[in-house]
Amino acid sequence: MSEPAAVDAPVIDLTRVGAVAFGADGAVTDTARGHAAAWKHVFDTFLRGRSAPFDIREDYLRHLDGRPRLDGIRTFLAARGITLPEGTPDDEPGAPTVHGLGLAKDRTFLAQVDAYGVAAFPSAVALLHELRRRGARTAAVSASLHGRRLVRAAALSHLFDVIVDGADAAELRLPGQPDPALFLEAARRLELPPARVAVVDAARAGVEAAGKGAFGLVVGVVRESGQTDELRAAGAGTVVADLGEIEVRGRVLPLSS
Repeated sequence: MSEPAAVDAPVIDLTRVGAVAFGADGAVTDTARGHAAAWKHVFDTFLRGRSAPFDIREDYLRHLDGRPRLDGIRTFLAARGITLPEGTPDDEPGAPTVHGLGLAKDRTFLAQVDAYGVAAFPSAVALLHELRRRGARTAAVSASLHGRRLVRAAALSHLFDVIVDGADAAELRLPGQPDPALFLEAARRLELPPARVAVVDAARAGVEAAGKGAFGLVVGVVRESGQTDELRAAGAGTVVADLGEIEVRGRVLPLSS
């Protein structure tokens, strides 16, 4: 038996929510592939002689996608039965410490951004324009320390009222996803309760975070085959393969003075 349409229909109803927070990496910008490729380069170098190579799909989606960089390293290494010293932010990139691997990934990923730029998904850009045309506020949320830089590189800054990234998380000492803290901070800056904010994310950790935060609508975006059930299990009420499938209804009425 199919699920009720009210649960599965890809609709954002702006009479029920007044803002939409997007998980920027993977839902709006096509950076997830670059992140995964950078992690593979770093981990394969480190794992040589220690463990099997990094699986660019399974390992990235399961352990790293949507998580803060250092949390992702700890989670992945724990899955391989490897423990490393934490080290410090002054470690040499690639040093056998959590910080050293993180710095190596950072260097590799930013080199890719500098060389190739950041692409935005056309359907995501169209959805952002439609939401704003109808009076909705929008936020970009990223676990990356460079979330703002990536949004700027994709020429999308003008489409967001609020950006919350890993640098904000570090400054405010917010826990990483799947804790809802990043999305809750975005809702706070949007000046709306979570129940009046929809979340759109392609990362399992982000979808799970939104579910835990009791947001008004959680939309999961499938970027890899086989993710639909995983995103539903994580808490997505709606799952789409492309943001062009989402219908926007109604409009956000301005507050009366």
